[in-house]
Amino acid sequence: MNAPLVQISAPDDKADRIAVARQVRSAGSSFYWAMRLMSPERRAALFAIYAFCREVDDIADGPLKNAEKKAQLARWHDRIDALYESTTDPSGDALDRVLKRSIMDYGLDKADFIAVIRGMEMDADGPIRAPSFEELMDYCDCVASAVGRLCVRVFGAPELAGRTVSDHLGKALQLTNIIRDVSEDAEMGRLYLPRDLLAKAGIKSTDPMTVAHAPHIGKIKQALAKQAAEEFSKAETALRACDCGDMRPAVIMMVVYRRIFERMKKDGYQTRRQSKIKRALDKAEKLWIAAKIALGGRSWRASI
Repeated sequence: MNAPLVQISAPDDKADRIAVARQVRSAGSSFYWAMRLMSPERRAALFAIYAFCREVDDIADGPLKNAEKKAQLARWHDRIDALYESTTDPSGDALDRVLKRSIMDYGLDKADFIAVIRGMEMDADGPIRAPSFEELMDYCDCVASAVGRLCVRVFGAPELAGRTVSDHLGKALQLTNIIRDVSEDAEMGRLYLPRDLLAKAGIKSTDPMTVAHAPHIGKIKQALAKQAAEEFSKAETALRACDCGDMRPAVIMMVVYRRIFERMKKDGYQTRRQSKIKRALDKAEKLWIAAKIALGGRSWRASI
């Protein structure tokens, strides 16, 4: 449970918001324009959440040695602790100041920030290779669902409904990424496909490149895709039942990723084609999806 936050009187610095927005835009996020749909205040909070996630993700995926990665992630843990414990406005870093304001305005849960860091630590501890199904779901919760739980508070969703959307949609998106990016992850020494599925396919190796080019890789992806499809279905049901808040950014993410998911399914989850599928939804198509949902206003459920 979060410690109570003491209200601070420092003004919300517009320059800080601009700095964080520039950081997000320069990162080239596919969902920059989805976040732009929100009011300036909510948009600033979403940008800050994204910037935090991008910074810790860059640490985990960067070229540093594992020990230095873990040290930098530990420093981020300390920064999050300070945002919840300090009674004064942070100094020196625009992102910290906007995060502090967002925590105060939307009641962001400290546990979700820490979960994101823990997910990055899983990658930084050494390449993940053939986790158990339970370990994979825990990883998905940390790196995706926890991010969603932060965002739905900004969207204004009720606690239970928002958490249900986040938990299922986060897992659906992350499983889609894992299925799509098996070859790219293998090049980084990572293998997120669960060992339970590898064993059922008769694959004993946990070497990422060996598994990525195994004859039955398509069947393994198809088996994991069943779980992703179930998560998409539960997320859709939860979104339709969410009658408060503005969930349009979540709808955009679901529509975009489900389209990617369906194209992979149509292709038979063939590894050699995944790079083409990854490019299949170009910027114009994503903008069209965002515009369609944005113009729907409060009737965004019709876009699901």
